[in-house]
Amino acid sequence: MSDKHMVVQGAICKCTLSVEPKTDILKVKTQSKHYANDKDCEKLLATTKDIGKTLEKNTFGKCKKQPSGNDYLPCQVQITEWRKFYEKVTLSNEGKILLEDSRATCAMGLPDCIEIINHGQIAQPSKQNFVKANPDVQNKINPLLDLNAVGKPKSDFTGIEQK
Repeated sequence: MSDKHMVVQGAICKCTLSVEPKTDILKVKTQSKHYANDKDCEKLLATTKDIGKTLEKNTFGKCKKQPSGNDYLPCQVQITEWRKFYEKVTLSNEGKILLEDSRATCAMGLPDCIEIINHGQIAQPSKQNFVKANPDVQNKINPLLDLNAVGKPKSDFTGIEQK
């Protein structure tokens, strides 16, 4: 795939037209089958079909595109399209997977005014990560972790194997 992270439910977005730097959380509402490589499969992949009111609060505070006297009207996010997505895969909802550098257009804003500041994935080391890790490198990074002992039976101080 790409060197970029795929965007999942829970990604944090911001709008360049927000008066104050406020963020909102992306909600995946267009599909329920495709997940990122999250250990417990709780993170749905976000796609280009996640348009409309697809954020948790659907607001980034006050919108610079809506002046009202000495102030601004509240932002009401209405995503009309996504750009900069992964084009090589189409999911069952006919959407393309969003990437961490994907940008959205809001009906009130300008093209690409909404950006993703956190893709939503969380690194969760698994047993496989430890099996493939280089023990010498890991020991230099964390001298308290003995990768040679990971996955081996535990024993007490007398050398008798515990059950």
